[in-house]
Amino acid sequence: MLTGKLVRLRALEPSDAEALYRWNEDPDVGRWMINEYPQSLAQVAEHCEQRRNTYGDLSLCVETLAERRAIGLVSLTGAEPESGRADLDVYLGEAEFRGGGYGTDAVRVLCRYGFDAMRLHGISLWVVAENTAAYHVYRKLGFVEEGRKRESFRRDGRWHDEILMSVLEGELADPG
Repeated sequence: MLTGKLVRLRALEPSDAEALYRWNEDPDVGRWMINEYPQSLAQVAEHCEQRRNTYGDLSLCVETLAERRAIGLVSLTGAEPESGRADLDVYLGEAEFRGGGYGTDAVRVLCRYGFDAMRLHGISLWVVAENTAAYHVYRKLGFVEEGRKRESFRRDGRWHDEILMSVLEGELADPG
């Protein structure tokens, strides 16, 4: 079990399908994410049942410590032992838990796992420049800007820049 101060991270269970389906339908959840094609509840349930975590593709449910309630997802993808690097994705599906430190704790716990257990050297992510809340969380955790893709994300009829950020082993901050 991967436990932080506010959350624990665990493998996806078939019982998570309804929450995932609901989160995927919430426009606020997907606001700054690349949206996949719509999926039925049956498709989401099948994904949860068949999901197998591997070194190169790890997705975990974010669950509150206090209520044991599923509130989001975090993942490390594209991990390769040869390069010691992986890409991070995160989202909180339950609105009442956004802005309360749960996402920060989940990212910190997952990065710590990546550095300690997976022996990664660096973890990277892309964030839409206008997603200032996420950007500040990543900065607080020690992520630094490495580059920018100009006008690479389209939302609401406008193009937005994406910022590449990363944190290296030993740079991860504990915002306490």
